[in-house]
Amino acid sequence: MKVVCNKVREEKKSRAIAAVSTLDPSEVAQLVDRAAGGNFEAFGQLYGIYLDRIYRYAFYQVKDSMTAEDITEEVFVKAWKAIGSCKGKGHTFNAWIYRIAHNHIINTLRDMRKCVSMEMENLTGLSDPGLEVEMKLDQQELMEVVADLPQNQRQVVILKFVEGLDSREIGKIMSKSGGAVRILQMRALTTLRQKLGGGKYGNGS
Repeated sequence: MKVVCNKVREEKKSRAIAAVSTLDPSEVAQLVDRAAGGNFEAFGQLYGIYLDRIYRYAFYQVKDSMTAEDITEEVFVKAWKAIGSCKGKGHTFNAWIYRIAHNHIINTLRDMRKCVSMEMENLTGLSDPGLEVEMKLDQQELMEVVADLPQNQRQVVILKFVEGLDSREIGKIMSKSGGAVRILQMRALTTLRQKLGGGKYGNGS
């Protein structure tokens, strides 16, 4: 089943910077139940809801559009094959599909022999009061700072401030406790503050 069409490639940049919209949990749960019963149209609606999110999540991790498209396709193929296991569990679908993406991304990064170049032109959604920093950098520089974070910290920052997930969902995706997620977030934000405030990318003042 080919679930990523040419439109993904044509709109990859706009998807990468798309704003996170609000999900209706009850609507998602109903679609999941229908899809779990074999309704492909319902799964298609879930696909439409999550396509941008999964592509963006993959892109921020692998930093390569073609690789992110491949991961996105694999995620939805696997999700369709396993959707029957979600019957009656629609409230956990959000964490479930991100977990599938997480596993694919980890495997992809493990297989990569070298880092690919950053293609993102803009970063939106990362600015948050919790960062407590003045955005003195252009977007490319900010992405470089985030990319320099250790993998687990980078994942938490992206899931929290870009994807808008809460600590409980992030914990399920990364197989970590809520406390461990909060520690990773604190360490990541501390590092970002230091670098943005006068470190490698700061102005030193």
